[in-house]
Amino acid sequence: MSLNLQDIPRVKTITKEDFIKHYFLPQKPVVIERFIEDWPAYSKWSLDYMKELGGDITIPLYDDRPVDYKEGFNEPHARMKLGDYIDLLKREPTKFRIFLWNAIKEIPQLQDDFTFPDFGLRLMKGIPMLFFGGRDSYTFMHYDIDLANIFHFHFEGKKQIILFDQKQNQYLYKIPYSLITREDIDFNNPDFKKWPMLKKAKGFQTELNHGEVLYMPEGYWHYMRYITPGFSMSLRAIARNPKNFSKAVSNLVFMRSFDNVMRRIGGQKWIDWKNNRAIVKTHKAL
Repeated sequence: MSLNLQDIPRVKTITKEDFIKHYFLPQKPVVIERFIEDWPAYSKWSLDYMKELGGDITIPLYDDRPVDYKEGFNEPHARMKLGDYIDLLKREPTKFRIFLWNAIKEIPQLQDDFTFPDFGLRLMKGIPMLFFGGRDSYTFMHYDIDLANIFHFHFEGKKQIILFDQKQNQYLYKIPYSLITREDIDFNNPDFKKWPMLKKAKGFQTELNHGEVLYMPEGYWHYMRYITPGFSMSLRAIARNPKNFSKAVSNLVFMRSFDNVMRRIGGQKWIDWKNNRAIVKTHKAL
């Protein structure tokens, strides 16, 4: 048995009006296959190109280890020169990923390779974020703290995507005071005996290729696995739904601070309580 996933709709290209009508307003994901072919980045951006421009920059790395109470929010697990990291990606599988890296600040000439597209939403131009990963590396199922509208542009290789909307929270074993599900769930090959409520969750799936753009609506859960080494760039626009905007503010102002305080006070017992609570709360519906 596999997850109940439908393929994300695909279009070759799209007008601003059609995007707003068919995907933004109903909050549905879509893959746009040929939207950025006029960008210099479409032909220039590769792992080798990134190494050429920024090989000596030290970058933060993350892997799939469980949350540790001693680590702060989004604290990196290691650091490495970008050139050495790209060599590693091309040489062998690695769990290390680059996550939420504002590369434009450190490699300003990258800005010459793309433009901010007009989807009818005001994009946050100061924080284009890059993400890198090696074969079979993946992110935990999570949603972004600001519940933003996200446009995910993929470069080089192939990437597996699984999405769920916020209506599926009761089935996903969500960790309280957090943005992730249970970290021991393998969404690529879930164990339904251990996680039976996953059978009720309804989501979306796709594989992204070079040059394709994925729109993820506000607050969508996402799991991403690199089938082959590659990297992506995300552009974002703030949540427009008042409920999502207020939840984003609460996450940033209250939830993150509260969780950090409880980690310092409760240590691993706090992490263990949250992990157990995710199971208890989800299985109430069984």
